Amino acid sequence: MNPQSTPTASRDARPAATPETPQAAGDWSRRRFLGTTAAAGGLLATASAPMRLLAAPGPEVLSKSATELGRMIRERKISSAELVDLCLAQIEAVNPKINAVVALCADRARAEAKAADARTAKGESLGPLHGVPFTIKDSLETEGVVSTAGTLGLKSFIPKTDATVVARLRRGGAILLGKSNTPEFTLGGGTRGTYNLVYGQTNNPYNTAHSPRGSSGGAAAIVAAGGSPFDIGSDFGGSIRSPAHACGIVGLKPTTGRVPRTGHWPGYGGAFDLYQQLGPLARWVEDMVTILPILSGPDFRDANAVPAPLGDPSKVDLARLRVAYYVDNQVVTPTPETQQMVRTAAAALKSLGASVKEDFHGGDGPANDLRNRLTKADGGAWYQRLLDRAGTKEPSPGIKDNLTGVTIETAEFTDAMERQDALRSRLLSWMRDYDLILCPTHAHPAPAHDKPVPQKAGYTSVYNLTTWPAVVVRYGTSPEGLPLGLQIVGKPWREDVILAVAAALEKGAGWKPPGMMMASK
Repeated sequence: MNPQSTPTASRDARPAATPETPQAAGDWSRRRFLGTTAAAGGLLATASAPMRLLAAPGPEVLSKSATELGRMIRERKISSAELVDLCLAQIEAVNPKINAVVALCADRARAEAKAADARTAKGESLGPLHGVPFTIKDSLETEGVVSTAGTLGLKSFIPKTDATVVARLRRGGAILLGKSNTPEFTLGGGTRGTYNLVYGQTNNPYNTAHSPRGSSGGAAAIVAAGGSPFDIGSDFGGSIRSPAHACGIVGLKPTTGRVPRTGHWPGYGGAFDLYQQLGPLARWVEDMVTILPILSGPDFRDANAVPAPLGDPSKVDLARLRVAYYVDNQVVTPTPETQQMVRTAAAALKSLGASVKEDFHGGDGPANDLRNRLTKADGGAWYQRLLDRAGTKEPSPGIKDNLTGVTIETAEFTDAMERQDALRSRLLSWMRDYDLILCPTHAHPAPAHDKPVPQKAGYTSVYNLTTWPAVVVRYGTSPEGLPLGLQIVGKPWREDVILAVAAALEKGAGWKPPGMMMASK
């Protein structure tokens, strides 16, 4: 069915049935992270426990991690209904300034929160995120809630099913608040970052004259501004990590194949399948540990999703790690503050006993050239197929610029694919001597809307080509007062290593509330 034939979406949705009990989410969801004592799943509150252990929750609750909020709900220090209302009120306060949330399902969220509280009162829990609200990037389909992927052809599209990651979160008791803004098909923002013809421009919560970057800019902006405890983004060339850097939060791109992409626009498959991955964005590292097991594992639709085991970050010995770091990828030299941030992080790990060496694999330049050559090889035909599938007649400027019709010969395309695989092999061999890499996320802090920086200034795309996991955590501040994100890259399937390091470095650094969040309290 053409999505345009679906009835027009309302800005809210009817209450849905209580989510079903989820499948087991893995070891991480059953333990607290790095030395804390309570399990992430927590002890279920008993039916006889008092309903309120603290005073009525204040806005400071919005600074807590999703993991902590889930524990507070289980211990009945806050109700899910109260938390949902606090988040909705925060969205109402900050969203006119940042335009991060583009659709709400508030009535349904309140009904699901009431149902979650009823289960809590009976001593029941669906998991570590039971009763915890979240937003979701608008490139992911949501049952009963308008899902546009930022394209005009889908402006009234209401899916009948959830994307796999959304379904898994809801089965685990998490409560969808609404959708966060994205460029058209996550690809059409160009120099404007998170912008589309349906909902317009998203702004950075630390300075609204600046971009949150993209393509998960709406997700990063609303999480940073306290309106949502977490979101799920997609990363084709840095689209989780770059907004996390720009908005001062944590963003994880898992190893390609870790998380199914079913229900995302664009979906799985095709010549560029290895680039795309879905992952969480949140204010604190411990939420990566809570959320990733829930998202992970095959759904038997995305053929690239595999049942890879998850390691335990709490068992990583930081003193045994071999660390490489670099401050310049020989494509764009970062600001002095960005370079110093990486050096400071390297020194911090060295002080913890890790073996640290300044070293660079030299892959960014060749990777950027190959990706540019490959993604433009068919003259924009794959972009046009997305437009046709959505029924979009008027593409955004960022998409339109790629509809060149200029193609390359098949032999040239297959040669580029072979060169890409050879580069992946070379970089993997280089990584043999290290457990992780520290490097910038981007050469610059979040740019002003009217002064965009070159797209090639990112330090992320090479790790989509390699498929390696990478996490970004705030570790500095620019002279303009904007966040600076440190990128931590690991070997394939070793999310446990990079998250252990991110948690260690987050202490004394990490997310800081933007001024607009403080003003809204």
